[in-house]
Amino acid sequence: MTSREERRRHDNLVPLAALISREMRTEKMEKPIVKYGHAAQSRKGEDYFLIKMDCQRLPGNLSSTFSVFAIFDGHNGNAAAIYTRENLLNHVLGAIPRDLGREEWLQALPRALVAGFVKTDKEFQTQGETSGTTATFVIVDRWTVTVASVGDSRCILDAQGGAVFSLTVDHRLQENMEERKRVTASGGVVGRRTVGGVEIGPLRCWPGGLCLSRSIGDMDVGEFIVPVPFVKQVKLSNAGGRLIIASDGIWDALSSEMAAKSCHGLPAELAARQVVKEALRTRGLKDDTTCLVVDIIPPDNSIPLSTPPKKQNKLRALLFRKSHDSASKLSKKLSAIGIVEELFEEGSAMLAERLGNDNSASQSTSGLFTCVVCQIDLAPSEGISVHAGSIFSTSSKPWQGPFLCADCRNKKDAMEGKRSSGVRVA
Repeated sequence: MTSREERRRHDNLVPLAALISREMRTEKMEKPIVKYGHAAQSRKGEDYFLIKMDCQRLPGNLSSTFSVFAIFDGHNGNAAAIYTRENLLNHVLGAIPRDLGREEWLQALPRALVAGFVKTDKEFQTQGETSGTTATFVIVDRWTVTVASVGDSRCILDAQGGAVFSLTVDHRLQENMEERKRVTASGGVVGRRTVGGVEIGPLRCWPGGLCLSRSIGDMDVGEFIVPVPFVKQVKLSNAGGRLIIASDGIWDALSSEMAAKSCHGLPAELAARQVVKEALRTRGLKDDTTCLVVDIIPPDNSIPLSTPPKKQNKLRALLFRKSHDSASKLSKKLSAIGIVEELFEEGSAMLAERLGNDNSASQSTSGLFTCVVCQIDLAPSEGISVHAGSIFSTSSKPWQGPFLCADCRNKKDAMEGKRSSGVRVA
């Protein structure tokens, strides 16, 4: 090698410190800033919330940090809301296989959320409490937002360009025809409360008289009131966006668009207060009213969040409003204009559909099979396929994983109306 070639080769080398510095700058640019605000007004004392900014996929690895935000709106007491706030996150994380890379971890989240919700419900019901709770559970990992929900607490995304849309589906029997059909097919009775021979109020499920078709807890109603969440996962563009997560004390007073518009241009803490203030001004304090605002901000902070749409964005905003009733059509339009990419969406209440076909994820490091819901080890002869005997399953292989323990299989059967829930109707 000539001296000229050696000099050229030396000139092309990059010092190790420079490489590390470059990687750190890239990491910083890829990771948005997350800021949040909280506000609430209590009437019954049954709303609870969770904020955790320091969760880590890999313990000790700061680059694996993600954030969790959640609202739990209890009914018939606060025990279910408190229990869910304290246990749901651990149950979800416990259902994710260890040592996954970030992309694999995000792909595993939807199934882990289903397992975590069902496990939390199953364990709470063993305590003999009759209260129940909604749960809207949000995980923010860089630009990816994953939302799981049961009940009627809601999470909306106020994206750049004036688009506002929901990341959740309300499980109210009054508005959700698909859920009414599912409940009645599973053995529930849907009707209004009768007073003096006159039907009044919203549609409810009997026994129990619950207005919701999905919740955690509520052991005094039929098991066709299920804890299986609607899950949606989206990836924001580098313009970021604003999440508004709130209990029905907000949404009974304000539409999604009204809530977003009421706090345009305000920082997260003031925005949460303003949304609560606007709800109280519109309807008064008739229920517990809780709001979390989460801003996902580009690291250079060059693009202001939640600014009112400009005149040239009228057509774009019109498209979003027309797509309000169709989540799939809306997501395609959002993706087409580069605001958000839909990665996952599923709302089926059937565990065979939600937990998928996967043998490896049901096998523990000890070689035993693991219940996909409660994570206990099972001998090969003890595991029952989630697909076994399911008329809703697309699989014709009852030996195919994932697997359930006997208790979780019984719960699955009860939720699908295949056996008595054990609820006695007075």
